[in-house]
Amino acid sequence: MVDIHRTHYSNQLSDNLVGQQVRVAGWVEDIRDIGKLAFVVLRDVTGACQLVVTGESLPVAVQTPRQSAVVVSGTVQKSKARDFPYEVKVTEFSILAKAANQLPIDPTGRVESASDKRLDARALDLRNPRVAAIFRLRSAGLEVIRDTLRKENFSEVNTPKIIGSASEGGANLFGFDYFKRKAYLAQSPQLYKEQLTLGFDRVFEIGPYFRAENSHTVRHLTEFISVDVEAAFTDYTDIIDLVEKLVGNVIGEFRDKRKADVELAGLESDLSFTKIDRLTYEQCLDELSKEGEKLEFGDDLSDAALRRLGEIHRGFYFIMDWPLKLKPFYIHEKEDDPRLSKSFDLQYGYLELVSGGRRLHDSDRLKSRLVKQGLNPASFSDHLKAFDWGMPPHSGMGLGFDRLMMVLTGAQNIRDVVLYPRDTERLTP
Repeated sequence: MVDIHRTHYSNQLSDNLVGQQVRVAGWVEDIRDIGKLAFVVLRDVTGACQLVVTGESLPVAVQTPRQSAVVVSGTVQKSKARDFPYEVKVTEFSILAKAANQLPIDPTGRVESASDKRLDARALDLRNPRVAAIFRLRSAGLEVIRDTLRKENFSEVNTPKIIGSASEGGANLFGFDYFKRKAYLAQSPQLYKEQLTLGFDRVFEIGPYFRAENSHTVRHLTEFISVDVEAAFTDYTDIIDLVEKLVGNVIGEFRDKRKADVELAGLESDLSFTKIDRLTYEQCLDELSKEGEKLEFGDDLSDAALRRLGEIHRGFYFIMDWPLKLKPFYIHEKEDDPRLSKSFDLQYGYLELVSGGRRLHDSDRLKSRLVKQGLNPASFSDHLKAFDWGMPPHSGMGLGFDRLMMVLTGAQNIRDVVLYPRDTERLTP
């Protein structure tokens, strides 16, 4: 029986192991047969190492299909190869699972494949070191966000993704039959996280959400990962400070502690970070007017207008104090100018990454706002009753994590930073 356990990963081979027996495991990337011996490149999740195969193991090794899973025993020795300071002289070569001779894509990346083909074979695509590096960075980014929020006294929560009423402000929701009743997939945890500030004070959730938008763009998905935050006894400027800290910490992690993956991924984006510009909506109108873009107060900002702003304010920038009529019913107005809202968006060029603001916490004012926006307060009765239990003032935000990763990796398509993307056409794998 073959022992499937490894003793070391490729990146652990070192001077200290020279002359010692090790077991390494991974997949065969290359084979160079030169007669009485063969050089095999074995890759695992940490990198690659060279194997030197002779004797009884030689016929097995040279006939192994590339990308097959193997486990190998041997002695570590110094190597003369340019790419490998150490190698393993093989004493036992065991094939654990043979790969097909013809694979749907080349996971080494030497032969480029179309995006759809790569997505169809995503598990195999992850054997490409560049692709794997992107998703290791994604994992590191989520870890940093969690750690930052915990240090700020936030508790992680989980809210339902199956909801009983399409009452999240009129966005397009996916509806389906739920035991002879109508149900929907949640497009945000907004109402739940507000309610949870009643007892938890500060909450965050990182999870999948769903939006039934028939959009065919490089930045839209029907299923996406959102980082949602809600905090009692805070104003919207406190949440802006928090967003700046979150983004800065993720960038710092990539730049300072994940250099190898940044290099492998071939990141084209700028990983320097300075304080993010904070513009009011009315400042944006003034700047756009100078650029020849004429907008009236209350107009939303088009992609073209946001691209122009992105040229003026390179990198990330906040837009604050939007007109109240452009924001959802739960957003608080500014006391000194009720035309405006205590709200903000974080932008990167035309791309919206975060939307947030101060929330209304007065039940009567919430009901009035619902009516003004053509919504029925009775549809929100379960939500509104929590506001009669001593709801504290609170503010929050939602961050589109997939879009943030798109920006930080320089990806041109959001599907390149999502393992199994879902859009209007893709439902598999």
